[in-house]
Amino acid sequence: MNKLELKVPPPAAALLVAGVMWLVAYGLDSLSFALPARRAVLIVLAVSGIAISAAGAWSFWRARTTVNPHRPEATSSLVATGIFRFTRNPMYLGLFLVLAGWAAHLANAAALPGPLLFALYVTRFQILPEERVLATKFGPEFDAYRRRTRRWI
Repeated sequence: MNKLELKVPPPAAALLVAGVMWLVAYGLDSLSFALPARRAVLIVLAVSGIAISAAGAWSFWRARTTVNPHRPEATSSLVATGIFRFTRNPMYLGLFLVLAGWAAHLANAAALPGPLLFALYVTRFQILPEERVLATKFGPEFDAYRRRTRRWI
């Protein structure tokens, strides 16, 4: 299982999950349900997710550290300001919210687990390996940050 760590970029994983969600919703049409204002729910969640992700990327850019999910060892500073005061993983949270909006738009029970499956995958194969690197690189500073800031929300 360790061979999957840091291999699939989270945006690619989110796209894959979104595609599978669409396929199962299309294939299991009998599990569709009425969801009033589903387009509005999609827009609100997707825009919120994009904004949260962008805020995380902006914070990394301002700190002049890498946003490359394949190379956490290239991190030059621990970012704990801005959106990172509220979540340790705003870019992944943003992708989760976009997928939640997509699930609402699909309005199909078979598609609903998609965002949760994405969160479980990203936690195991992206976040935990990143946190091991950050703990090694930043030691007590990262430990203090981890204690005061939640992983997701």
